[in-house]
This record gives sequence, structure tokens and C-alpha cells, in this order.
Amino acid sequence: MAKSLQDKVIIVTGAGRGIGREIALLCAAEGAKVVVNDPGGAADGGGSSAAPAEEVVEEIKKRGGTAVANFESVAEAIPASKIVKTATDHFGRLDGVVNNAGILRDMIFHKMSVEAFEAVIKVHLMGSFYVSHAAARIYREQESGSFVHFTSTSGLIGNYGQANYAAAKLGIVGLSKSIALDMGRFNVRSNCVSPFAWTRMIGTIPTETDAEKARVEKIKQMGPEKIAPVCAYLLSDAAKDVTGQIFGVRMNEIFLFGQHRPVRSVHRGEGWTPETIAEHGMPALKGSFAKLDRSADVFTWDPI
Repeated sequence: MAKSLQDKVIIVTGAGRGIGREIALLCAAEGAKVVVNDPGGAADGGGSSAAPAEEVVEEIKKRGGTAVANFESVAEAIPASKIVKTATDHFGRLDGVVNNAGILRDMIFHKMSVEAFEAVIKVHLMGSFYVSHAAARIYREQESGSFVHFTSTSGLIGNYGQANYAAAKLGIVGLSKSIALDMGRFNVRSNCVSPFAWTRMIGTIPTETDAEKARVEKIKQMGPEKIAPVCAYLLSDAAKDVTGQIFGVRMNEIFLFGQHRPVRSVHRGEGWTPETIAEHGMPALKGSFAKLDRSADVFTWDPI
């Protein structure tokens, strides 16, 4: 039986642990040559270690696959471009990029530091841009390629204490859609995945109340290996007509997320004043207001 990613060259950022590790292992098992990128930092981005990426490469090789480690940070343009160069130097081409690298610096908004906001934006949003931008030139030349970017329900829906993370993750949705629009003419695809899984980053969620503890116990049931199959599919030729979409994966469930579209309108032939907006416009629209939901308010059932 043919493997879905046979001889494709795939970059997976943040692949030393968690979801990234599982994606790298599955892509290699499906026949891909994998660049395992991870600087080996802590969940908040501090420190570095070659061990996580090297261990994943060794695991891939032990299973008969092909991989090379890369330790650059995605948070700066030149190091990020070297991740792409690692793929072309070692394997001569590039077919897929998984922008998975991330950090967390959670804090209630009025206490969040500028540094904490900028650091998260740099890794998630700018990192996804830097790596994708370096890859785009190769994709343009060969007229093929796929991007899989990681978003989150923190941005798509909302969560407490994650203004930096939510802003970055919703920004990634806009980035992905723009890439899909701009590069579709070159047979380049770009999609987002919103994962539900227990990882080192999720391990930073507070567990002070009984409700928080119960929530975390449920999340622990969702292994990172459940996210990998959708990513491998999106990187494969079987997904040649799938682009500009947002998928959620939670245990054995796959969701297709809606995207922003008008839901209701009001019209007044003579135009509007602040007073008529207050008296007529806003009351007419109010029934369709989006609630201040959090992710847990929307996904109210246990993982399947």
C-alpha cells in the first residue's frame, strides 16, 4: 500500500515534544523526509536544548524513517529562514510546512506585560509568517506546496487570561486565508488546525478550583497523537482541493469551523444618527450579538 507522504519533504516546527512530535513521527511513518525543528525551550519560551529534536530524529530513524534536526527559533526572520534552508540543503526540495511552534505567557489582561504580549506574538504569529514566507518562494518556483498552521479556540471563541495567545492565533487564521488566496494560483494550499490535546503548554492551565481540576482531567484524556492524522492528510496530495479552511480536532472528532460573515443587517433610508442607532439600529441587531463565550462554554460535552 502506497504511503500518503512518500518522498515528500516536510518541516514541523516545535516538533521536539507534544503535538509537533506526533506529527513528525506520523509524517515519517507515511514516507516523508522530516525536518524536526525545536530549540528545546521551556513552555514559556525560556532556555534551549538540542535533546528534544534530536530524540525525535533518533526515534524516526529507529523506525526506518528519514529525518534531520534543526534548533533555530521561529521568532526571528533569519533563523526561521534557516529552517527552510535545512530542508532544501538536506533533501533538495520542500513540500509541506507545519507551523506548530508555540509558547504561553498567560495573564489577565490588565496585568499582562508588554514583553509577555510581544513574546507570544513573535513565536506564534510572526513565526508562522517567517517560516511560511521563506517557504513561499520555493513553493512558487515549483508550483506546489502545503501549509498547516495551528490556531486555537482561544482566538476562534475566547478564553480568560490569553489576550496575547488569542490575538496571535486569530491572526494566524487571517495569515492562512491570505496565503490560500494569494498562492492558490501556484497550487499552494494553506489551512488551519485548532487542536484539543493535553500537552506541556496546556499543563500551565491553573488548577486551583475543583471545576478547573475536573476540566484539566478531561483534557488529559486527549492525547497529542490524535491531532497528527488530520495534519498528515492536509499535507498529502489527497487534500489537493482543500484550502483556506479551519479544522478542529478533539479526540476522535473533527470539526469544520465557520468563518466571519455578516449575520444580520439594518437599513434606514435617510441614514443614521447616534440617536437612531441607539433607538432602532442596535436593538434590531442585539438578538444576533455573539455571546462572551469561552471555549468550554461551546464545547460542553466530553471528548469522544
